[in-house]
Amino acid sequence: MAQVVIMPKQGQSVESCIVSEFKKKVGDSVKVGDVLFGYETDKATFEEESQVEGTVLAIFYKDGDEIPCLSNVMVIGEPGESFAEFAPSAANGDAGKGAAGGTEPSETHATLGTVRGGTVSAANGGVERSETVSEGSSPSAAAIPGAPASPRARKLADEKGVNLDAVAGSGPGGRIIERDVLAAAAAQGRLSGLAKAKMAEGGLIPGEGSGLAGTVKAGDLKVWKPNHTDIPGEGTEFETVKMSNMRKLIAKSMYNSLQNTAQLTHMLGADARKLQALRKKAKKALEEGKVDANITINDFVCFAVIKALQKFPEVNSHCLGDAMRIFKTVNLGCAVDTERGLMVPCVKNSENLSISELSKALKKLADDCKKGSINPDLLASEAASFTVSNLGGFGVEWFTPIINVPQSAILGVGTMTLRPKMEDGKVEFVPYLGLSLTYDHRAIDGGQATRFLKAVATEIENLEIDL
Repeated sequence: MAQVVIMPKQGQSVESCIVSEFKKKVGDSVKVGDVLFGYETDKATFEEESQVEGTVLAIFYKDGDEIPCLSNVMVIGEPGESFAEFAPSAANGDAGKGAAGGTEPSETHATLGTVRGGTVSAANGGVERSETVSEGSSPSAAAIPGAPASPRARKLADEKGVNLDAVAGSGPGGRIIERDVLAAAAAQGRLSGLAKAKMAEGGLIPGEGSGLAGTVKAGDLKVWKPNHTDIPGEGTEFETVKMSNMRKLIAKSMYNSLQNTAQLTHMLGADARKLQALRKKAKKALEEGKVDANITINDFVCFAVIKALQKFPEVNSHCLGDAMRIFKTVNLGCAVDTERGLMVPCVKNSENLSISELSKALKKLADDCKKGSINPDLLASEAASFTVSNLGGFGVEWFTPIINVPQSAILGVGTMTLRPKMEDGKVEFVPYLGLSLTYDHRAIDGGQATRFLKAVATEIENLEIDL
């Protein structure tokens, strides 16, 4: 009996995943444990392994597609078995539509061949879909690079020399259909044979025709640039590249934070001599085998922040606009720099951990982020009650961190710098740690924020930890 493979749901906060690569194709034999495809959430990567043996009968998506969780992705069974009932439109209704904009599954693959555009041959157990547009659909306002296209539209585009990336689809969810290609072909005019051949290679669109009766020749073709006009110097002085999916998510989150909160930053220095002494003591304890964790300056700072948050529960909170979510536990978020971008995993119930346990927990989260195996639920902005972002390792002294909404505040930690300090009637230079607290003024008053920041500094300056 044919078995359907669905897109797993990795955590409660994940609604869709992006297929990075299908490891199997239609017709391939599959054994239990074989990797079928790789996929990623906004910040973590996974591999889906087969739970059954058989042959890949159908694949309903292509590499790079964003697929709603629990949607049907592929079918495994015996050659000749029917799989029509598993097609996303049949099995999942609207759940089978692409998460970004409601497009139909593109590049559908079927037994005994590959059929593009979501149409599966009835002879192979599939269902023939009509090219007609549903009533009430309207042409798209602009072309969407990589938009799905029907088989007839693709064939006609090849014949007419039309670049599908530059065509606005008028089908359901922006799908490119035959009439869209005909309109584009009419608009671009006649093409010479060489121009058609070059257009078929992709990336080009017709310019003004210089041939007989306005025919577009190969020399008239232009490089197609999506969503912007020609800019002087492009291609020689600079190039335009698309943001990664993760970069887009980070950009959206940061913009949303600044647009919807009243952010203000206070800065204060903390005497770091006690931190330096504790760090030296921790290194010695590790060498002597007294502790099994390499406790860093950042670990000590986070430990001090946790102690301060327990004294200021209003800061350990989420601002919900007209309400506050005050946490009874400290779910500490810690910013981690990775090759894919900034991630902020959190340590749940961090107030219950010793300094060694906290150090190991923070290191594990950072490693999981860099490997791409972090639990998505720990990355959700709602998971943490407060965040620490440390740029001290990069030599940054002060900065204005952006709140990870709906959290009410975030602490930026800078590098240590020598500053003069009066002690016993003498002035000497001592190391100070830069602390930058950004808070949502809707939830926290300036006086309260200042007292909390001072409490963090006091905890740092007076940490007493038995290693």
